[in-house]
Amino acid sequence: MATGYRQWGRAAAFVAAVVALGTGEVTAAAASEPQLTAANGVYAWGVTNAILRTPATVSSGVSAVSAGGLVALALKNGAVIAWGDNNFGETEVPADLASGTSQIAAGWTHGLGLKGGKVYAWGNDWYGQTDLPATVSSGVTAISTSSVHSLALLQNGQVVSWGSRSDVPDFAQSGVAAISAGGDHNLVLKNGGVLAWGNNTYGQATVPAAAQSGVTAISTGFEHSLALKNGGVLAWGRDNVGQTDVPPAATSGVVAIDAGWNHNLAFKADGSVVGWGNNTYGQATVPRPPICGPVVSGSAGDEFSLVVTDRSIPCR
Repeated sequence: MATGYRQWGRAAAFVAAVVALGTGEVTAAAASEPQLTAANGVYAWGVTNAILRTPATVSSGVSAVSAGGLVALALKNGAVIAWGDNNFGETEVPADLASGTSQIAAGWTHGLGLKGGKVYAWGNDWYGQTDLPATVSSGVTAISTSSVHSLALLQNGQVVSWGSRSDVPDFAQSGVAAISAGGDHNLVLKNGGVLAWGNNTYGQATVPAAAQSGVTAISTGFEHSLALKNGGVLAWGRDNVGQTDVPPAATSGVVAIDAGWNHNLAFKADGSVVGWGNNTYGQATVPRPPICGPVVSGSAGDEFSLVVTDRSIPCR
């Protein structure tokens, strides 16, 4: 799901290598520092609720966003900012994350932050999704969370899981480069191939042959999965609202992907965004204007989407 930190350069010229970031999505690395400016502000669209009432603090200086179910997170100068519903304390970010935070991940009604290799969690804990195991108190390089469970990736390539789904198969005990937690299934990237476990009712954990090599990014939705290969998006799993019907615009030039609950966003090297899947509230229709790009970060949630754009660049 859209549960983590992702960031990339604006143009193809910035693509230099492939690295593991955030929830495990492997995104294009920048040849130099990403072109982030004080003008970077958050735009939200989709279902009309507290999520769309973005706080003034995210109107500038934001480097990354994470869209969950009823909560949204932003990263600004190392500080985590949360907004949305607060029935379970999901917007009450721990004081330790006021600085030095490197990654964020929004769940349905909870959040995760990564600082100095240590995972922090807050919000709803009905399924133990914020009940952190001792193994994530140091040495963590990536985090990912869904509605009722979470994943962490350790420096040694081992995956740690907690919450309603705490099992980790043998293939995820070492050598993993990226992680992504879905509704009730998980994906990992290992040696360029996607591996999966968990609920497979709709084939979301059955990896197609095309995704078993050459993959550079992964992302899980509620009951579907995405992979990025050669700049094009691969999708499999449930397709009741078109979430696996990849549009032509997302078959080339894509540098990052994010699967929401039942819709997806693909981010292209030219700073544009492509959306598809469930569009009941317009969450898969990228508004233009005001989103004219270039987009420097983005995330698909349940029934809403978030992006960070450089507002100093006027619409053409």
